[in-house]
Formats: sequence, C-alpha cells, structure tokens
Amino acid sequence: MSVLVVTGGHPFQAGPWVELWDAVAADGGFDVEHVPQPDALDRITPGAEHIDAVVFYDMPGLTFTGDPSAPLELTAPPGGFLDGLRQMLRDGIGMVFMHHAVASWPASEEFAELVGGRFHYQPGSLRGTAYPDSGYAFDITHTVEVLDAEHPICAGLPASFELTDELYRFPVFDDSVTPLMRTTYDVDGPGFYSADLAIRGERNSDRGWSHPPGSDLVAWTRDVEGGRLAYLQFGDGPVTYADPTFRTVLGNAVAWAVSG
Repeated sequence: MSVLVVTGGHPFQAGPWVELWDAVAADGGFDVEHVPQPDALDRITPGAEHIDAVVFYDMPGLTFTGDPSAPLELTAPPGGFLDGLRQMLRDGIGMVFMHHAVASWPASEEFAELVGGRFHYQPGSLRGTAYPDSGYAFDITHTVEVLDAEHPICAGLPASFELTDELYRFPVFDDSVTPLMRTTYDVDGPGFYSADLAIRGERNSDRGWSHPPGSDLVAWTRDVEGGRLAYLQFGDGPVTYADPTFRTVLGNAVAWAVSG
C-alpha cells in the first residue's frame, strides 16, 4: 500500500514527523512517500500511479506576508484541482486531512465543503454566514471521547483517552460529517486566541476578539463521491506525534483510507 504524505505551507518539526511516519508505516505495512507543496500538486491528480491514499498535512492557498496591515495573500486552487480530488475519491484513493490542513485554500468554499469545515486565519464567509477569524489554544491536555467504537478508525481505542495537543475554535459542518470523536474540553471557554491577531504579530492574544460557538468534534469522516475522506484535528507537534494513542488513530485512519 502506497501512501503520499503532503506537507508545506505551515511549519512543523521534520525529524519527529518523519519518525512518526516511520513507526506508523512499519506497524501498518505502508510505503510512505513525503512530498512537499507545491510539488505535490503534480502528484495529486486522477490516474496517479501507485497511490492508494493521500494524507494532507499541508496548508496551500495562503501566504503569510509578515505585513501587519495586510498579513495574508490568498490564491485559489489551480483549475480542475478540486474536481481532480473528487475523481481520485471516486477511483478509490482515500484521503486523510490532518490538523492545519483544514485551513487550506481559504479562497474556495468548495474545499471547505469537501473537508467538512474551515479554520479561518482572517474573517470569512461559509454557507452564507460571516465568521470572525478562528481561535487556537496550544498545548491543551484534554479528554477525547470515542463516539463510534465500531468504526475502523476507532479500532483498539478506549472509550476515552487523554491527549496533549492544539485545539481549534472554528466552524464545522456538523450536519454534513459523520462524527467519530469529540473533546470534552470547553471549546467555547477562555484560553483561545485570535488567529488574525497572531499573524499580525500579536501572538496569543484575544484582544477584542470573539467567536460564535464552535464544534467539539475532533475527528470525522465524509462520504465524498463514494470515496473515503477523514479529518483528524490531532497533530500539532512532537508531543502529539509521540503519543501512542494518536499513532493508533493515525494508523487506523490510513488503513481505512487505503481500503476504499
């Protein structure tokens, strides 16, 4: 089984990331190829040979300028790219989107519909509703509850488990996803910070910021074109990468995706 792991557009610690995938691949019997953006765009196409699943840990479609007055430049997906993703799903190539990948392609509402939600670095609109920028909270130790113990992604998991990771406050299309796991952490409580202020140089600040109620879902699936697509909010950095339960979830998600 061949798995394409796509990165780029968001910083991460490469050494622990590769070690994570070496372990997950060995346990699951996968062959893993790491491809960064934008090179990955040439590989994520219908008819791609020797790819059974794609794991997205990238964040294309936005560029941080470093200018506090205009901190973000947006680009739309290349022509045909989203149609290509749908065709790959029809062809049985499963997809797993992880953590910050939910912020990808903010100029495209179609991408948000595909994945099941969007993290906004700046205010935006989804389904006709105006949203402020999303919230983030680093290094939160929280309890995750399994909602569907029978699903293959949840295989071997306890009814609940503890994880230390970054959490988001952002819109999720709860009516369009199949929930797998939720956090018991108060995602509408204090301790979340403004993404927009962060990219303007005011990190870990909620000055003047508020957000409507978010979603407590941290893992879900979607049936897209008859194919298999999963989103896992987990995976901010090395602490999470090393967590054995997280590794089980990730390995299960890839195994489920390649079996489509």
